[in-house]
Amino acid sequence: MLPHHLQNLNRNWASSAGHPQNWPMSRNVLRCPWWTWSPYPPVYHWGPQINWSPRHFYGPGRSSTDPLPCFPWNSQPSSWFHFYNYNMSYKRDEPLAKRIKTKEEEQSRQKRSPRTSYSPTKDLRVPPLQASPGIPHTADIQSQLGNEVKRGWEDFSSYYSEKSKWVHMHGSTAENFDFTVLSYNILSQDLLEDNSHLYSHCRRPILIWSYRLPNILKELADMNADILCLQEVQEDHYKTQIKPSLESLGYICEYKTRTGSKPDGCAICFKSLKFSLVSVTPVEYYRPNIALLDRDNIGLVLMLRPKIEREAPVICVANTHLLYNPRRGDIKLTQLAILLAEIAGLASTKEREFCPIVLCGDFNSVPGSPLHQFIKEGKLNYGGMTIGKVSGQEPYTRGQRILSIPIWPKSLGINQNCLYEPKKRTEMTEGKPNKEPTRESTEKIPMGNHERVDSRLHHHFSLSSVYSHFIPETGVPEITTCHSRASHTVDYIFYSAAINDNHSHQGTDLAGCGLQLLGRLSLLTEQDLWSINGLPNERNPSDHLPLLAKFRMEV
Repeated sequence: MLPHHLQNLNRNWASSAGHPQNWPMSRNVLRCPWWTWSPYPPVYHWGPQINWSPRHFYGPGRSSTDPLPCFPWNSQPSSWFHFYNYNMSYKRDEPLAKRIKTKEEEQSRQKRSPRTSYSPTKDLRVPPLQASPGIPHTADIQSQLGNEVKRGWEDFSSYYSEKSKWVHMHGSTAENFDFTVLSYNILSQDLLEDNSHLYSHCRRPILIWSYRLPNILKELADMNADILCLQEVQEDHYKTQIKPSLESLGYICEYKTRTGSKPDGCAICFKSLKFSLVSVTPVEYYRPNIALLDRDNIGLVLMLRPKIEREAPVICVANTHLLYNPRRGDIKLTQLAILLAEIAGLASTKEREFCPIVLCGDFNSVPGSPLHQFIKEGKLNYGGMTIGKVSGQEPYTRGQRILSIPIWPKSLGINQNCLYEPKKRTEMTEGKPNKEPTRESTEKIPMGNHERVDSRLHHHFSLSSVYSHFIPETGVPEITTCHSRASHTVDYIFYSAAINDNHSHQGTDLAGCGLQLLGRLSLLTEQDLWSINGLPNERNPSDHLPLLAKFRMEV
């Protein structure tokens, strides 16, 4: 009799596995762990930005009706790639139904196949910078692997080179300052181990921190970005390993850990030869006296001045990781409003404009969602919107409560334009506690003789997204994170685009105050990622893909 975990497979497949001519193959399959099988058909992608070759499941002379081969973790599958997990939060941030379902599924799976269930071993020691001797390093594995899905660089600089020639011919003395920005959720090791059910598709050795760390550092060194915005950076790993390694590469690093007892946070690192630090502003979303803001997510804002001969405007670089929970859109919008209010106070100029802004992070919202559109368009009417619709992660929102008007209480001190009220900002900068919110401040203000509260939000930035979020030739969605449960885009790089920026959907009021997008590292589709066994994998240490963009500022 076949093992229990094979009984759900197609009967024709099982019978062919027992045929004498297939005995060597069937014996290999029965010896293979369940997580080494690939249930996906061959995937082809002909996008020009990807150096692609099809994955061969069956080998010469085999068809789709023949049994699938299995690959031990140290063998030679045809292609690999890594994908990021957007669900990087503690289990208490997950919907209750999901936690219960996960527990029941795990118990059921242990009864059926107890030898295949596992949780990654938690290494309480801080590992060395190099991989342990018993664990193959990336370079060793790459020599064994076959094809991989490569991400191409999309160059837009030729569009601006022609314009620059015309400008200089007409006597302009503008100087160009080019720089690159990377945004990357590197997957905190503690969060990985607390959410091990999201990585059931991964082989156990590649989830160990002493294996992942050298690959993370290699990725950062290879991309060589001028500014790094990192999320889910575990504090002990940052202090003892990540920060020293990046400082040796010429970076200056700033870090903000999440509030409460959370072990991870956000980091912004910049090259000391390229920028000088003007200010550092950590942003905490937790407010002890406001029930809505009881989560420990944070942001970090740096003001950087380019090191060039002539005087240049500072650049505002913000990094954040918003709450994951798909059903708490009210919290996400409020956290975003706090960050935008901080940016507005820091990036405003004497001319009542804003300096160039780069906003990076894991926003836990999908393209086209109300939160995503609010960032890009600067306005959102949330009247009658269900609480789970905000981020677009929740497919079924029927029965959910409607967002209250206003979303956050007046005691927060932020108005509907995502600006701090003058008195409230003074109190916060002086470290004074907020007043206890009243019942009236948290409820919808009724119509009649009372003042009517608008259900529209605004912000005054002109922000564009580096990525289009869809493959131009096919319209297939681009993906930034992928794990055993889902695949989505949740990571973004937004920037204040100049009027002459080729990818701006609106542009700033003055061309000199914005940025031009010169190029970007292409993203991949869900099929591309699963053709290399999802994320993480032997080549890619996180369940997120790093985003990389090149900008130009005319000074």
